[in-house]
Amino acid sequence: MRKLLLLTTVVLVGLVFIARLFYMQVYNNSAYSIFEDNAIRKVYNYPKRGYVYDRNGKLLVANQPSYDVMVIPREVEPIDSSDLTEFCRLLKITEEEYIIKLKRATRYSPRLPSPFVPQLSKKDYAVLQEKMRKFEGFYIQKRSLRSYQTTIGANVLGDIAEVNRRIIAKQPYYKLGDLIGNQGVEKTYETTLRGVKGIKFIQKDRFNKNIGPYKDGIYDTLPKPGKNITITIDSRLQAYGELLMRNKRGGIIAIEPNSGEILAMISGPSYNPNLLVGRERSGNFKKLYNDSISKPLFDRGLQAMYPPGSPFKTLNALIALQEGVVTTEERFSCAMGYKYGNRKMGCHAHKSPANMNTGIYESCNAYFANIYRRIIDKYDSPAEGMDNWSKHIKSFGLGNYLNNDLAVGQPGKIPSALTYNKGYGENKWYTTFTISNAIGQGEVLVTPIQLANMAAAIGNRGYYYTPHIIKNIEGDTVPSQYTTPKYTTIDKKHFEPVVQGMFDVYNKGTAKSLQIKDIEICGKTGTAENYAIIDNVKTQLTDHSIFVAFAPKDNPKIAIAVFVENGYYGSRFAGRMASLMIERYLKGEISRPDMENFVLRYSLEHEYEKPYLGESFGINKQTKLVPIDDQEFQNIMKLKSEIPKS
Repeated sequence: MRKLLLLTTVVLVGLVFIARLFYMQVYNNSAYSIFEDNAIRKVYNYPKRGYVYDRNGKLLVANQPSYDVMVIPREVEPIDSSDLTEFCRLLKITEEEYIIKLKRATRYSPRLPSPFVPQLSKKDYAVLQEKMRKFEGFYIQKRSLRSYQTTIGANVLGDIAEVNRRIIAKQPYYKLGDLIGNQGVEKTYETTLRGVKGIKFIQKDRFNKNIGPYKDGIYDTLPKPGKNITITIDSRLQAYGELLMRNKRGGIIAIEPNSGEILAMISGPSYNPNLLVGRERSGNFKKLYNDSISKPLFDRGLQAMYPPGSPFKTLNALIALQEGVVTTEERFSCAMGYKYGNRKMGCHAHKSPANMNTGIYESCNAYFANIYRRIIDKYDSPAEGMDNWSKHIKSFGLGNYLNNDLAVGQPGKIPSALTYNKGYGENKWYTTFTISNAIGQGEVLVTPIQLANMAAAIGNRGYYYTPHIIKNIEGDTVPSQYTTPKYTTIDKKHFEPVVQGMFDVYNKGTAKSLQIKDIEICGKTGTAENYAIIDNVKTQLTDHSIFVAFAPKDNPKIAIAVFVENGYYGSRFAGRMASLMIERYLKGEISRPDMENFVLRYSLEHEYEKPYLGESFGINKQTKLVPIDDQEFQNIMKLKSEIPKS
């Protein structure tokens, strides 16, 4: 009986092994099994990454050769002292670093290749190539790195970086040492730009030596190069905008209203994209990342959320007309502000009473407080009125991500009834609790790109195209979501009085000093309060300077939003910068050197230092303009002269 049991067990085990081998060799003879076979070496052939051009055909991003020293730990032979010293010298590492890197590669996998020293230059590769035969287990993998043909647009273009294990786990296409788009268009259009890498399978013998292609190379594949792309950015306008933002913090977004194409996307402070290329990339990225004060990696045009201030008043004017709660000629008094209960919303001196036109170009807080209350109080309850108001605001693209093709972003914040129900309790609040929304303060937050899109929608008289960065993909078409207009909830007939009010902002209002000859610009100045936590105390800083505009008045070619942090009133910095950008784009030159010299000459760095000095400071009217030194100014003017005009 025991013999029979033993025999049965042996037969069953044998049958299991035979079945398993039959399955693996016959039914599972797939490419995947090849990848799992340790007797077959996989050699990748990396494709050329696609080039990036601006809207005028200027090459912005190309490629340059790079070489990674790879290691397969189990194949590494002991290296004598003199050879080790020579090897480390060639790799520009210490012997201690050699040991650390080899241990790290072994922990990853003793059998699989991993990068040992990445991104050697062509010069270093030429010297090392002749010596590699001496170092068993090491080989050189050719790749390509980016070569930025410009010093601008770091936040637009982005960079490429090595994948980590988290990325590999989510996207098996990538292997350790592979590069992937990390920011900007490099990230958004990674699969388009990267192409598809090729692979060769090399058969190894029992001594781990290469003996030739596996199955005569029938499983080998050739690389497919990445596709070239053209982005919507005008590099000349981008360069000029970055120059204007020198020594300041903030964001500028310029959009072509009739297409939604982003013409310029500026974030200040910025950095040279070439800093994130090559062996110095890691150190440079760490420095940029650790700069927690100026935050150069933080894209203020897409990620910073600010109170929109007075530009937001234009939307309240449109909603009031749509809801039929006011006429364009109805007037409201302003006694240096708007009183409600025992409180007062202040305003500056201007003629009173004000109709809609005057209310817009004089930026009267009392006028907009009155019409805002009428919008909300039209309905049976503040909650119903608030939700209706919120619906109108969101139709302009505020309060959401806009569904664009940009790598980063923020939704902003547009309050609804739920916002105040959570804060005060259901049906326990009134319109006056939300009155700051009338002037773009309170619970309202927007990003510069949202505000630029709002300006484009007003310029188009009621519709906009989703802002986007892609203009053309080699051999492909731009997605229809970027070519389909999106309509607001406001009827077209209501836009003209608001557009006229914005036009009069330049003619006789808060931006009359910013006029540009022969260009009909419609704009709106804005100022937003600004706070920071200093020693655990909420402290007011100098106001943000805000401006939105579009031009020409009819059939606009450019819409723009400018935020300058701590810039004070809207026409001080933001308005000047917007006017200069508009003229530069439409004319290719500048006719107001007085405005240009003002923006380029004066720095706001002293404003940004105030919270960290440990000294008392003044804000707004108590601030002083601080000029840069003559040498720096001359350097900036030299850079300006190098920007092509056409």
